[in-house]
Amino acid sequence: MRPTIIITDPGQEQAAALMAILAAPEEFDVLGIVAGAGNTTLDHTVRNILQVVELTGRTDIRVHRGAPRPLVRELVTAAHVHGATGMDGYDLPEPRLEAEAEAGVAAIIRMLRAAPLGSVTVLQMCNMTTLAVALIEAPDIAASIKQIVMMAGAYFEVGNITPTAEFNIYVDPHAADVVLSSGIPIAMLPLDVTHQLRNTRERLDRFAVLGNRCGQAIERLLTFSERFDLDKYGWEGAPLHGPVVPLYCLYPELFSGRLINARVEISSELTMGMLAADWWQITELPRNITYLRDVDADAFYDRLLALIARLP
Repeated sequence: MRPTIIITDPGQEQAAALMAILAAPEEFDVLGIVAGAGNTTLDHTVRNILQVVELTGRTDIRVHRGAPRPLVRELVTAAHVHGATGMDGYDLPEPRLEAEAEAGVAAIIRMLRAAPLGSVTVLQMCNMTTLAVALIEAPDIAASIKQIVMMAGAYFEVGNITPTAEFNIYVDPHAADVVLSSGIPIAMLPLDVTHQLRNTRERLDRFAVLGNRCGQAIERLLTFSERFDLDKYGWEGAPLHGPVVPLYCLYPELFSGRLINARVEISSELTMGMLAADWWQITELPRNITYLRDVDADAFYDRLLALIARLP
């Protein structure tokens, strides 16, 4: 079992990722979930996390409020994809639980200082503001992080919010620069992977017929959010992003990539948030991330479906 801190901003596909994590308590010892602003505003992402926690029956999990805006720039959201609440498409009841009074940055620092060195996995599924602030305020906590597994960036697929930038980095490129420069081991699952995972109707229908409420929720949520991407890409299914993070932790053999150097553009408005990924080893800069490039899509969906089948 791996001690785990989750940082996320649901978002329909982030909700599916959360469900996959909470379906595997024997693998993920969730120390806490920290909400970020990104796919939608912080008030909505906190509410959405609480709803998913209650839907899965994992009401033992503590939820904290992370940073409400980026370090330097104004907040950019993806309401055009996810709807006003961030999880439009399936009506969940108002949560009975409330977020903890302790702020997300303080919680991350407390949890990491209490953990053994090199023991905690951080599942980073949104912009990196909250984690960056924690690392700036308490640099010592880096020693307790075994690995950061993040859905972020792109090289071959370039950008999905601008022509050159992936959304999670673009929302706060300055925070991403802090995290990628931290020296902490990082596994990055970029658009190059997630664009290989397409929510075809056949795949979504498999969730709907599981017979549990979580499977039905995933089918309806992803059916709502796919409309934008189907129009954008013209593919047979929308790409699936968030669940790559827990599935990589559980089944790394499904993925392939290499250790490379990667940096984030933070000065050019034309390419703000672009990932300068040295895939071809052109420079001799230190290799700071494991950059995943490929995934076995059919096996991925089989594993994800099996996890969701465990839930109520």
